[in-house]
Amino acid sequence: MVWKYTNPVRIEFGVDSFAGLPALIGKRRYALVTYGEPFFDELSARLEKTAGAPVLTVRNVAPNPDYRLLAEQTSSFGALKSQPDVIVALGGGSVIDSAKVFAAAGGDFGRVATFLETQKGGERLSAIPIIAVPTTAGTGSEVTCWGTVWDQATGKKYSLARPDLYPTHTVVDPRLMLGKPRLLTISTGLDALSHALESLWNVNNNPVSANHAVFAARNILDVLPKLVGDLGNIELRSRMAMAALFAGLAFSNTKTAIAHSLSYPITLRHGVQHGIACSFSLPMVLRSVQGAGGLCEDSLKQIFGADLARAADGLEDVLGMLGISCNPAAYRIGREEWELLIEDSLQGERGRNFLGSREKLIAASQTRRLPMAQTA
Repeated sequence: MVWKYTNPVRIEFGVDSFAGLPALIGKRRYALVTYGEPFFDELSARLEKTAGAPVLTVRNVAPNPDYRLLAEQTSSFGALKSQPDVIVALGGGSVIDSAKVFAAAGGDFGRVATFLETQKGGERLSAIPIIAVPTTAGTGSEVTCWGTVWDQATGKKYSLARPDLYPTHTVVDPRLMLGKPRLLTISTGLDALSHALESLWNVNNNPVSANHAVFAARNILDVLPKLVGDLGNIELRSRMAMAALFAGLAFSNTKTAIAHSLSYPITLRHGVQHGIACSFSLPMVLRSVQGAGGLCEDSLKQIFGADLARAADGLEDVLGMLGISCNPAAYRIGREEWELLIEDSLQGERGRNFLGSREKLIAASQTRRLPMAQTA
């Protein structure tokens, strides 16, 4: 077996590690990308007291960063006399993905748009260093070199992927995740679970990413059901942050696969949150990869046990207890649309990463069962 693994991000992990952020910035001129909410205003003020004022602050980051808003935000970078030395991304996946766009654009979003649409013009892109400070446990963007960009006007989703867009540092402080609401905790946690599992049923899997994925998935399945009933528990938040980080380290080298390929049109057409859209199909995919053998099946059995058919039912029950239905109809997706989505998703970039077979996936999509818990 021939494989490779690399991840250049320096990780600072621990409760109250946010206090070390000013030292990472040093005397560099920094831009701050964050949300315009009181919690983030308070964190921004704390940072400014010790690191000085940012040369620019972007506070209006929206979920699913879109061409139109990104172009407007990038113009504020273009209005600076010179680009910042470093960008601090303080927030969830949308903040970190947006920061990657700004880092690559160098004040001109058109360069990024051209690259996304044609895969040409990479030499014109910038690579401003990024320090990522995630405030949710799920995205993994703090340890990957790509960011998701949406063009709502044309109904398209792009991935801005360049090796020089890995953050130089990430500061993972579980205290920043305290107080996150139940649905956000579930959605981001299931996004992390999807990252872990998607890195396993993946043509790019390798022993290092698999070890990360097994650790992540086992911990998420143990911690998330407990955490949703005890949102202020710092120990559970820490375990969840660690698991999400390891899921990020896993798929940072494999990218995602079929569940994510399915999720993008579901988010665009039906408005389903990303973490839900990419996770409700996981039991279906798990059923379809039974007998895949090799590193994929060995790793899945480390997570779920020897009987993967029973494991798929169990995973569906866990999702049901979290209030997540695995029935596409719950998301206003009819049977005909679901079948077309599966076919189309297998042809997409992420779908081509899937190591399972079309026939088994389609057969698994016909399975319908009632989970043990009432679903939402």
